[in-house]
Parts: sequence; structure tokens; C-alpha cells
Amino acid sequence: MGKSSRDKRDVFYRLAKEGNFRARSAYKLIQIDEEFDLFTGVFHVVDLCAAPGSWSQVVSQRLASDKNEGERAVKIVAVDLQAMAPLPGVVQIQGDITKKGTAEAIIEHFEGKSAHLVLCDGAPDVTGLPDFDEYVQAQLLLAAFNIATNVLVPEGTFLAKLFCGKDVLVLLSHLQKFFKEVVIAKPRTSRNSSIESFVLCKTYCPPLQYVPNIDKSLLGSPELLDSPHPRFPFKACGNQISYDSDTTYPLQLEDSTSYEYREPEQAPISPPYAHFLSLQHNHKIRTLH
Repeated sequence: MGKSSRDKRDVFYRLAKEGNFRARSAYKLIQIDEEFDLFTGVFHVVDLCAAPGSWSQVVSQRLASDKNEGERAVKIVAVDLQAMAPLPGVVQIQGDITKKGTAEAIIEHFEGKSAHLVLCDGAPDVTGLPDFDEYVQAQLLLAAFNIATNVLVPEGTFLAKLFCGKDVLVLLSHLQKFFKEVVIAKPRTSRNSSIESFVLCKTYCPPLQYVPNIDKSLLGSPELLDSPHPRFPFKACGNQISYDSDTTYPLQLEDSTSYEYREPEQAPISPPYAHFLSLQHNHKIRTLH
């Protein structure tokens, strides 16, 4: 597939390059923020499963805006299993959020429960088996949430990717035990064909008997048993007359400008195909034309 056809495939992929974002997922967070105003009064943020760093870029821009300027010191901690190219003002931790050592390193940066917002845009490599993929995604979300309960300030916010499968109400009802408001958000950047949504949990208020424990599974907590399964609001995020991620657009989006190909803002720094690129660079592999 050539570069032009790749650009034509996804309008948000192209917009991300034009906006100097590392990935199209930046617009998912932007659209959710436009709907729910995530960053007002926020100064300390944890970005879990952050690579390649598009959400951290959005966070950096939002926290540097006039509404937060000069009030308190900003702290952004980005965490991912994969290496990530540096971002100004962002502390990076490379590790697996399901591992105790990584969780402890994150908690150490937010001693005294000082994080106002915890984000997680992580997802497993899907297998095509819906039940299995949804289960693994739920475990990843719970690992992120377990970290959140150790660092969030009272009335803090948690936002994470969610696969809306048949058992999603069980997971949401557990989250509702810890927050006053739980909403499912679907940004227009997320394709309609995808089961991906985002769960937004606002106003952190855990049960009185709950004691955060990084070694303990949240689903195994006695205070979470026999949770009800209420209905949860679903909110589509993004301007309804804006671009649609399921639509193919012409390369020239505006009449006043002509299309120009742009390289990605940040190429992968340690891709699994690095050895192949090295061989190709040394002319040991002949490319087909």
C-alpha cells in the first residue's frame, strides 16, 4: 500500500500528522475533553499505556493552557511496557502496569494521593475471539484502576478504554462503587464498527471500608460483591458535523490548501521489524516495485 492510499484511508490519521500528534488517538481524548471538560483544576496526571505518547501530548498542551497557568506545579507521569520517545515535561516509566514493581514506581511519584486524573488508553493485542479479548481488556482496565485507587485524590477522575461486551455491566457496577458518576463515552474518532468505548468515572469516593492494596484484586474485595447492575449513560463525543472515522475523504480537505504528504510526528523507536529495516537499509533485501 502506497503512502497516498494510506493517508486516504483514515482522515484522523492524516489530521494527527498535520497537528503534530504521534497518533490519531489524540483526537479521542480531545473529543472526550470537549464534552466533559476533563482538565479544569487538574495539575497531576498519570497516563497509563501511554506509548507512543499522543495522550501525553494532549495532556501537556491542556495543562499548559491559560486556565491552569501559574496555579500549581504540573506533574505528568507516562507509563508503558514499550519504550517511548521523550516528551518535554513528562516523566516516563517503562514497565507493565499489571506488575507490582511498575505499580509501586507510579505510586512513589504520587505519594500522598496527589493525582487528579488517571488515564488509560491501553488495549491488548486482539485475537479475534471476542470473549477472550474482552476478558483480557477488563483485566488491563482493573490493573489501571487498582493503580488509580492508590494515587487519586478525593473527587479525582479515571478514564479508561473499555470493550463493550456482554459482561460489561458487571465491571461498570464495580466502578460505580468508587465514583459518584460513571459514563460510557464514544468519541467520533473511534470507529462505529469497533466495540471500543471509554468509561469515564468522575468524583472518586471509595467505600469507607476500602483500603487500597496493590497486591489485592478489586474484584475479590468483599465490599464489591453483590453489586447491582444499573443502567449507565452513553454519550457520543465530538461535533456531529465533523469528520467521521468510518468515511473516506478526499486528500484535499480544504479548498484553500493543497494536499501534502507528511511523515509521522514520531516514528517507532524500537519496532519489532527493526531488523528488517536494517537489512533493507544495507541493501541486503531488494524491495519489489
